[in-house]
Amino acid sequence: MIVFDTYAWVEYFIGSDRGSTVREYLEKGEKVITPDVVLAEVARKYLKEGMDMAEIERRLYFIASKSDIESLDVELSLEAAKAWSELVVAAKKAKLSPPSLSDGIVLAMARKHRTKVLTGDLHFRGLKEVVML
Repeated sequence: MIVFDTYAWVEYFIGSDRGSTVREYLEKGEKVITPDVVLAEVARKYLKEGMDMAEIERRLYFIASKSDIESLDVELSLEAAKAWSELVVAAKKAKLSPPSLSDGIVLAMARKHRTKVLTGDLHFRGLKEVVML
């Protein structure tokens, strides 16, 4: 089992070398979890880039067909807030921009399932719960 963040899905759709790693996870049949907020982030990215809405929708349905879409609940929301706070402290030390709340949600979801996050987002660098692309 592994949690995919927005970065992982975007690399997959680009077809980059990093995206080939994402594809390998999908092809080997490992259970993939995608937080629901990742769908919104993917849609926002492609809308901002001017992609046709039908293509954006196709990509979101593809993600939904290849992974379990998991939503927030009260407990996960509390854990996401704590995870986000940890990421903020780490980002300051690393002189990075502040992480998004979505980053906290992704990290909390991985911790909930006792699994890893697949990402290339520098906000996650060095965390034991992360597989960096």
